[in-house]
Amino acid sequence: MVNPQQARELLTALTYVGGYERASGRRLRAFFGCLYYAAMRPGEALGLRRADCTLPAQGWGRIELAETRPTAGKAWTDSGEAHDRRGLKQRAQGEVRTVPIPPPLVRLLLDHLDEFGTAEDGRLFSSERGNVIAASSYSRAWKQARELALVPDQVSSVLAFRPYDLRHAGVSQWLNSGVPAPEVAARAGHSVDVLLKIYAKCIDGQEQEMNDRIMQGLGEDDTEN
Repeated sequence: MVNPQQARELLTALTYVGGYERASGRRLRAFFGCLYYAAMRPGEALGLRRADCTLPAQGWGRIELAETRPTAGKAWTDSGEAHDRRGLKQRAQGEVRTVPIPPPLVRLLLDHLDEFGTAEDGRLFSSERGNVIAASSYSRAWKQARELALVPDQVSSVLAFRPYDLRHAGVSQWLNSGVPAPEVAARAGHSVDVLLKIYAKCIDGQEQEMNDRIMQGLGEDDTEN
């Protein structure tokens, strides 16, 4: 699982992918930032629109997720497009998931908008031609970023092997920071049951910290007999 420092280095490495003029990696930096800092699924990030985002000049922002654009293939979508348009996973149609986003992601999104703007329909992330970014395209950029940011042993390992691993790392970081499981589940779009199954190790690792908090709340010193 990537740590915060490695995540930052991977996001920086994307600025070197594809050269300055084409900016194929730089165009995706904020996209991958959404996967890590907001624990979004790739399809959710692809469906993100400017109107979904509250991006203040300082402090925390907010994203209101309402749509996902998973890759389905043209033969499997009603529109004939490669990416389907759906409501959020594990949510009723039209239901919105609110995700507070930290200042580093706010800055990434503002920088992205300053340089690339939006697609005609308001989507933040699009190809150079304004289309929905193909999974093969962002996976290829991610592969190159790993080769730039990681040492050879890490490149050949499973560390951040898939873009989706950034989402796992983001959720793990929240849990390891002491955010309660129900709040993490709400932000990540999981049920609490699924969260506890997938991230049990992160939660188990908080036992001593939680014990210390309980003792502090009791006003007791566990060194006393």
